[in-house]
Amino acid sequence: MNARTMLVLLVRMTAIAMLCGLVFVFCPFKWMTMIHSRIGMGSLEFTPLLSYLTRSLSAMYAIVGAFLMLISFDIEQYRPLLKLSGWIAILGGIGVTYLDAILKLPAFWTWMEGPLTILLGIAILWLLPRIEKR
Repeated sequence: MNARTMLVLLVRMTAIAMLCGLVFVFCPFKWMTMIHSRIGMGSLEFTPLLSYLTRSLSAMYAIVGAFLMLISFDIEQYRPLLKLSGWIAILGGIGVTYLDAILKLPAFWTWMEGPLTILLGIAILWLLPRIEKR
C-alpha cells in the first residue's frame, strides 16, 4: 500500500469516527447519563448548559468529520490544510492529554484520547511528504 492510499484511508477512518458524533447531537440525555455512569464518572445531572455544550461539541466533531471526508477525495489540493490538521492534532492531543489528567478523567480515556490524536497528527505529517504529486 502506498503513502497516498494509506493517508486517504487514515483520513477517511478519522472522518467516519468523527461523524459518529452526530448521534450525540440528537440522542436522549439519558444515554449520556448511562455512559457517564458506566465509565465510572458517577451520576450526570441534566442542566440546559451541559446539554447544550455536549451537543455542540458533538456537532463540531461531526462537522470536522465532514470536512475530513471531503478532503480525503482530493489529498493533493488540500495538502496545506492536511499539514495544518496534522499540527493541530499534535498540539491539541498534547493539550487534551494534559486537560484529561488534571480533570482526573478515567485513565483509559486520558491515555487513548490525547495520545491517539497525537499519533494521528504524526502519521499525517509523516505520510504527506511521501505522496507523489500528480
